[in-house]
Amino acid sequence: MSRWPAKEAMQERILDTAGRLFYGQGIRAVGVDTIAAEIGISKRTLYNHFPSKDELILAYLSRHFLEPKTSDRPLLDQILRYFDWLERWFATDTFRGCPFVNAVAELGDPTHPGTQMAVAYKERRRLWLRDALTQLNVADPDTLATQVAILVEGAIIAALVRGDPGMARAAKAAARVLLTAAGVPDPDTAPQPAPQPGQPQAGSVLPLPAL
Repeated sequence: MSRWPAKEAMQERILDTAGRLFYGQGIRAVGVDTIAAEIGISKRTLYNHFPSKDELILAYLSRHFLEPKTSDRPLLDQILRYFDWLERWFATDTFRGCPFVNAVAELGDPTHPGTQMAVAYKERRRLWLRDALTQLNVADPDTLATQVAILVEGAIIAALVRGDPGMARAAKAAARVLLTAAGVPDPDTAPQPAPQPGQPQAGSVLPLPAL
């Protein structure tokens, strides 16, 4: 029987445990001794899978390095729904802020690979938004993308400091004002096309067929 499945399963156990401890207690506060003891393995076994703590940190952050999902929804709807998702995340018992921001603050070294990964992740998200705004021909999409990114980051920090998931709703309202003022179409306020003869008006109820 191949040993690879067992090796991969152990890597997942190590990453699951390290991720929970890194996020909940802090990257600097948690050492490999603590992670190994939590799992019930030796440090040597841990190092067989992750030769250094820095590699374990990178693997932990890589799990959070998710690409933006494509959608057919209008851009404004996608962005506002993201703030809805943030509010649900803020309301969980395990919310401890953004793992990338936490990593930058705790590592304190701009040359650390973990810091560089965090910066790359934030910039990747901002560039995705900038490219989407460019397709809508708004003025200065680069600055607008940065402003929306600041609203996201501000909501995360405010929710963490205040313990109030509603910070996401406040940021969502600000994002709507900012984006619509820049000319991003709002599907909720878009004018409805004039009904054709024989078609019901928007909001009217179709008559039921005779039984």
